[in-house]
Amino acid sequence: MAETSSAHADIGVIGGSGFYAFLDDVTEITMETPYGDPSDSLFLGDIAGRRVAFLPRHGRKHHLPPHRINYRANLWALRAAGVRQVFGPCAVGGLRPEYGPGTLLVPDQLVDRTKARTQTFFDGEPLPDGQVPNVVHTTFADPYCPVGRRAAVAAARGRGWEPVDGGTMCVVEGPRFSTRAESRWHAAQGWSVVGMTGHPEAVLARELELCYTSLTLVTDLDAGVETGEGVSHAEVLKVFGENVGRLREVLFDAVSGLPDNADRDCLCAHGHEGWELGIELP
Repeated sequence: MAETSSAHADIGVIGGSGFYAFLDDVTEITMETPYGDPSDSLFLGDIAGRRVAFLPRHGRKHHLPPHRINYRANLWALRAAGVRQVFGPCAVGGLRPEYGPGTLLVPDQLVDRTKARTQTFFDGEPLPDGQVPNVVHTTFADPYCPVGRRAAVAAARGRGWEPVDGGTMCVVEGPRFSTRAESRWHAAQGWSVVGMTGHPEAVLARELELCYTSLTLVTDLDAGVETGEGVSHAEVLKVFGENVGRLREVLFDAVSGLPDNADRDCLCAHGHEGWELGIELP
């Protein structure tokens, strides 16, 4: 629950590295969830007449590495605030030479190579209020919202930034970067980019019947694609910082291109039809 009744938003943005100044004139709201504390407060503001909640994925001081983010609390907090559509921008490495720094790719597929992350709300563990989730097998063949993807691609093109429309994001555990052998293997599978935070974010959103769209900004060519010393943390932040203004503009426009929550009619909004959840979603 929220500390104040003003904690309401229609759309959520979970920001990645270097992206913690997404909104101006924000209201800060602290949320509580049955799964512990989210990464940070929600920061609420208005974009194109829509109420948007921004959540710093790694915390505002970037103190949470990818494997320690409380993904369940983050998504639960957004839904409890009224959010039903989510954008998840993140920094990634390119797995093809043509996907160099500054490329914007809107993926349509995901490969999970994480190892130790809780990735479901329906694990049979009782919640503090005594509710016990059933086992629910969530449809995830197409992990991203088609409506959100169209809005993101159109917004990028409207800003003169031709995105890669579709591709596979490989998600690794982190916080280390890939070895050259791993990177070459990822590329050999035909995957497009590699990141550390896109999973379980996407599947948890689907379990909560949220529309989830990832926008990936390539900050480097991954280790198996390039020569030299390989990618560094400083390089990632530098390239992200150089492009964050453009990404902000694209997200603003993409938000305005989303339908009203009441008009959602994609699979994301109806993923649990026929299932007994055992818990009440917020």
